[in-house]
Amino acid sequence: MPEPKSSKTYRTYRGGRAGNDPESARFDFGGGAGTIAPPRERTPAGMPRPNMRPPTGPPVAPGRPGPPRPQGPRRFRPGWKRGIAIAVAVVVALSVLWIYLGYRAFSNEMANANARIGKRTRAALTPAGGSVLTTPQVTMIMGSDSRTSNAESDARSDSILLVRTDPGKHLVSMLSIPRDLYVPIPGHSTSKINAAFAWGGPPLLIHTVNRLVNPVKVNHVVLVDFKGFRELIDSLGGVTIYNPTVIQSSQPFDGHSWHFEKGTIHLDGVRALAYSRIRHTTNPADSDITRELRQQRVMQALSRQLVTPSTLFHLPSVGRALARPLSTDLTAPDMLEMGWVKFRAGRTLQCHLSGTPQNIGGQDVLMPSEQNRAVVQMFLGDIAPQRPAPGNLWAPGCSIK
Repeated sequence: MPEPKSSKTYRTYRGGRAGNDPESARFDFGGGAGTIAPPRERTPAGMPRPNMRPPTGPPVAPGRPGPPRPQGPRRFRPGWKRGIAIAVAVVVALSVLWIYLGYRAFSNEMANANARIGKRTRAALTPAGGSVLTTPQVTMIMGSDSRTSNAESDARSDSILLVRTDPGKHLVSMLSIPRDLYVPIPGHSTSKINAAFAWGGPPLLIHTVNRLVNPVKVNHVVLVDFKGFRELIDSLGGVTIYNPTVIQSSQPFDGHSWHFEKGTIHLDGVRALAYSRIRHTTNPADSDITRELRQQRVMQALSRQLVTPSTLFHLPSVGRALARPLSTDLTAPDMLEMGWVKFRAGRTLQCHLSGTPQNIGGQDVLMPSEQNRAVVQMFLGDIAPQRPAPGNLWAPGCSIK
């Protein structure tokens, strides 16, 4: 049975307005004359709204923007700044790990160096009463061809150097003691000071030095084995020093003749050891005093090299070499603190004791100068430093570098 037709009439529009009829304001979306659908009836109250698809809009004319597209979740894309920050963080983390591994290797070898110092040597030291970073401290550095800690040895100390760090004044002071200086040795006769090391090892040498430079007291001791000294300098890539005069050995040293030009020179381990230790040269002005000055130059260059960022970065490869030639009471943290104090120090005071050359009992010795007492006061910073008297190769004194 056919459905009855709707009784509702529809109006046909042909463009323009039809008077004031509000229906005439509607448009024909068909693009021409036609009819439009009547308005939809509202959903009665209480009834669910039907799920209807949104009406399709009119076709977009060329050149006009279309309807906005639905926005999905925004993806984060790291910029170049964030990428650089991540790369820097990774490099820093790896560098810290690398340095930590080097410090562990250095610390383990320093523990072995601490074990090589006996109880008698530790008992002879005077406690400093504070940290290296806050308290002035004196370290005695001795060089020898054989490592000796407790027992007596036939070896004699080749060099004796006192290093005083003063963090409050940003000053490092060095005092060289000639090995031929003729001094009283506790419990023994008067003799060359290096005989104390042969007769009683480091403990007796410490007591002898304390008596000689009173009121200075030795707080720490470092015994350097010259065999490892060469390896240490080689592990650092050598040292660079300024040599003020030409040096030509007149006798072989370690089976070789040596020549060092005047000016800035670079020394590997073997050459640095020869430069520090050769005693017989063709220059008549050379003496034990000038030899001590050569040793101080090498020690200063070595200390500067030890506190460079390059050495810190290469600590994993040089950490063991740094401590292997040492016997010392200084721990790994003490050594790092001493290096920091040296790094911050703006000045270095170089001093040396001396005396008058004499021959006693067939031995060439140095009778201590009366000016040595003043040099000790300069070393302590109690009086202003004074250079050695000009023209006197054996005159004691100090100079700031």
